[in-house]
Amino acid sequence: MVKKAPRRTAERILEVTLELFNRFGEPNVSTTLISAELGISPGNLYYHYPAKDELINSLFDRYEKALNELLNASDSVRDVEDAWFFMHTLFELIWQYRFLYRDLNDLLSKNRRLETHFQWVLKNKTRSVKTMLDSMNRSGAMHIDSREMEPTATSMVVVLTYWLSFEYVKDPRNALEPASAQAALLRGAHHVLNLLIPYLEASQRTHLLKLVDAYTSPAGAQPP
Repeated sequence: MVKKAPRRTAERILEVTLELFNRFGEPNVSTTLISAELGISPGNLYYHYPAKDELINSLFDRYEKALNELLNASDSVRDVEDAWFFMHTLFELIWQYRFLYRDLNDLLSKNRRLETHFQWVLKNKTRSVKTMLDSMNRSGAMHIDSREMEPTATSMVVVLTYWLSFEYVKDPRNALEPASAQAALLRGAHHVLNLLIPYLEASQRTHLLKLVDAYTSPAGAQPP
């Protein structure tokens, strides 16, 4: 029992840190604030995570692990319905760790580990999206020239990566609040998949538009 206590404390520190980073932005959250929110001494926090970068890196490791597991499912996407679910799930994970995207440029400028690992994140996202496009192409859901796959996948990854920043610029006070999550994620999924419109088979294009209407209408955009 004694051995489990440090792990429980370390876990709780990460959970609270993630919540604070997401709410206020990583640059605005100090280790003093984190320890105060937890009701523990700064020394106790430093015992588990001697530097703020260790908190950031630990959270990023969790995100990267979950992301890689999700990206591995891209080869099972066969049609627009699958693609919609896949993209929305990706956006849900990004939302869960939205501080990384909200403060991405700042984090990369001061954290060498994130600088190198996020390059792998982009490569893995692009590889996964290309796999999805190839799978949809083979199933007949879309028709895209192999020469167009790379730029199309890259464009989709750009939207995936910077969508929350775009939402934030539009409405800094509300965009990254939990109440805005559902609508923001649906808009993101819509705009990523809208890049496929020129390549989709006619019935798939119609189905995508129906999905957009169903989920982004006032009733559909609200959580049940």
